[in-house]
Amino acid sequence: MTVLVIAEHDNASLKGSTLHTVTAAIQCGGEVHLLVAGHHCGAAAEAAAHIAGVTKVLVADAPAFADGLAENVAAQVLALAGGASGHYTHILAPATAYGKNILPRVAARLDVGQISEITKVDAPDTFERPIYAGNAIATVQSSDAVKVITVRSTGFDSAATGGSAAVESVAAVADAGQSVFVEREVAKSDRPELTAAKVIVSGGRGMGSADNFKILEPLADNLGAAMGASRAAVDAGYVPNDWQVGQTGKIVAPQLYVAVGISGAIQHLAGMKDSKTIVAINKDPEAPIFSVADYGIVGDLFELVPQLVDELG
Repeated sequence: MTVLVIAEHDNASLKGSTLHTVTAAIQCGGEVHLLVAGHHCGAAAEAAAHIAGVTKVLVADAPAFADGLAENVAAQVLALAGGASGHYTHILAPATAYGKNILPRVAARLDVGQISEITKVDAPDTFERPIYAGNAIATVQSSDAVKVITVRSTGFDSAATGGSAAVESVAAVADAGQSVFVEREVAKSDRPELTAAKVIVSGGRGMGSADNFKILEPLADNLGAAMGASRAAVDAGYVPNDWQVGQTGKIVAPQLYVAVGISGAIQHLAGMKDSKTIVAINKDPEAPIFSVADYGIVGDLFELVPQLVDELG
């Protein structure tokens, strides 16, 4: 039994989601191979070789992979795993925009079902995944010859470093010619990236306006936190879309999640309830957010947040 993990990277380094996916792959059993498809991606491949539990790193280096176009990466995966020569029993990728764009193509071409956003491996053919906005956990058993799986990174610890896997170059497939990279606009911030942050301070509709979100900045600065928001705050135009935490936003599980003025709609809870410690500040004592909070403060956020900042200072 051999598992193939599709590495998410920027050619220079691996994304944290890859390390979580490797942990899931190890739990599936057997050898773990990691595919690094990119261009001038030697640094990412070198980092991959040092992940504990990875037995081989396969490097496909070509201009067609420079920007991670799904059509090209999927074709490379199929070249390794498809047909009579394929020997992989499992193909895994992070349940990020990157992995979600590639693996459905792979599953369709292999004529197998995809198992999405697993949070636990019960057995090599049996997995757990959240459904109904996280209100229920489905246990899924697959009889497909190849299990194609996306991995929710919050469900698995990050793989350790210290490995020494062999690095092997593989023949790169030709550019599929179905898409062309045009432009990437990356939000720049001095704060930690939301999905990788150990501490997150989030605001909701209760913040009242975009200007009022500035009240949260000193709190985030004191805690070294990323800034997040509920969908209601995003839809109201208070903050950018890439701040959104929830079922239709980003799934996070930091060490500390501070929810300010967030009522706790089920869709928001689905994106953050696995956080290690949750602190909620809301004026409504019946707000659903308190059902998942470890610590809750009922009161006016415009008084409580400055007081909290003073205490931290």
